[in-house]
Amino acid sequence: MTKLDIVYCQICALIKSWFIQGIKKMEKQVDVLIIGAGISGIGLAVHLSKNCPQRKFEILERRESFGGTWDLFRYPGIRSDSDMSTFGFNFKPWAKDKVLASGAEIKGYLSDVINENQLKDKIHFGHRVLSANYDSTKKKWLVEIEDNNKKKQTWSANFVMGCTGYYNYDQGYAPKFPKQEDFKGQFIHPQHWPENLDYTGKKVVIIGSGATAITLVPSMVKGGAGHVTMLQRSPTYIATIPSIDFIYEKTRKFMSEETAYKFTRARNIGMQRGIYALAQKYPKTVRRLLLKGIELQLKGKVDMKHFTPSYNPWDQRLCVVPDGDLFKALREGQASVETDQIEKFTANGIQLKSGKHLEADIVISATGLEIQILGGVQGSIDGKPMNTSQHMLYQGVMVSDVPNMAMIIGYINASWTLKVDIAADYICRLINHMDKNGFDEVIAHADPSQRENDTIMGKMSSGYIARAADVMPKQGKQAPWKITNNYLADRKELKDAKFNDGVLEFHKRGEQATNRKPKLVS
Repeated sequence: MTKLDIVYCQICALIKSWFIQGIKKMEKQVDVLIIGAGISGIGLAVHLSKNCPQRKFEILERRESFGGTWDLFRYPGIRSDSDMSTFGFNFKPWAKDKVLASGAEIKGYLSDVINENQLKDKIHFGHRVLSANYDSTKKKWLVEIEDNNKKKQTWSANFVMGCTGYYNYDQGYAPKFPKQEDFKGQFIHPQHWPENLDYTGKKVVIIGSGATAITLVPSMVKGGAGHVTMLQRSPTYIATIPSIDFIYEKTRKFMSEETAYKFTRARNIGMQRGIYALAQKYPKTVRRLLLKGIELQLKGKVDMKHFTPSYNPWDQRLCVVPDGDLFKALREGQASVETDQIEKFTANGIQLKSGKHLEADIVISATGLEIQILGGVQGSIDGKPMNTSQHMLYQGVMVSDVPNMAMIIGYINASWTLKVDIAADYICRLINHMDKNGFDEVIAHADPSQRENDTIMGKMSSGYIARAADVMPKQGKQAPWKITNNYLADRKELKDAKFNDGVLEFHKRGEQATNRKPKLVS
């Protein structure tokens, strides 16, 4: 072999190596890529399995386990704040009498869903999506992924489905308080609960009055805390519900599990919608009923000023407690509530602006979530960055002016899962329509004049909604861009929705569409 032959062989080997490396870098060609293995991602995966068997999908999950919220949060008493007959999926009965389920029970339910639908091999744990760029010439998403070993790879996908919820898993919302660094005790955010935290006999102050705070108070009392104080800037509406659904319990004895579940689900959906509609139309009446219910629970042991909000019901999300456990802890003196503002932290507690000092060994900042969309994924089209806050959601599902991308955001005034089911069903119908007609690409073109300042979360005054303004897609003035947060109306609309409405634009691969220009608003 001559030197020329040797050089030629070396060059060939080098070219082959480069080619193989290029193939390895583009690790996977995916049809439908689901980002997130929480309730939304798992629900969508099941609907795709049942309704679009011709389509292959994969799920990317940045954590080491499924469940999303129900895997992340580990604080005492973590539970659903919606009844399980509506928080469960429409295809999988919640076969227990408990109205509200613990985090562990919800994760167990999701585990059953995964096993029953053979989803385990479809989920890639420890894979974080860094960016997603749509190549308009190829009509493909190029998705950059990083695993737990910091190894990066790029996947190609026809569709990207955002099922990441709306908050940052890395950190909660944590406002800085004056002199916080002076506090010598433990300072905890519920999103990052320390493993095996011993709070036996300790004085605990919980900052906040939302679902997390009202769950923590009775749970920590039960767990042996010396005393628990809930410190709030303003009161929240709280309703007591029974821990056991006795009607569901009875109907299961003479109906099939599936029939009893459907009956209970329909009843509770109607009740949820009825209460919300009543609160919108007759806020003073609902306010009076809610406050009377709380008054009966407190039995004169706690000042009602701590439970009398200045706003109307459902201007912020209504909280619920099973069997009045919060009020029982307050009545018995094991817990207390303070409505005040923080002046500063001290070495051994919190100084309030009223002059009162709260001693504390442990302070828990139940101050809410850090809002984030698409799990922090940087989206782009042909290299131009997306600003999700300047887009809308077509039918509450498709991201405006972004090809082949859907997003599932659950309800804020009803069970999250109700939206997951109907959104997933719509996505399946849309994909089947595309397959029937040979389309590879769909874009929901939006008229910018339709965009409102409110986000898809609506007009509620909750702090986390206000913080979503710079992140969340915007509300539209009218259908199909207006988000109603009305499950019954949405179910009918999405079930009957036509695809030839002049808003959706479809294309085939290789098609030269001169008028096709995905719009990015930044």
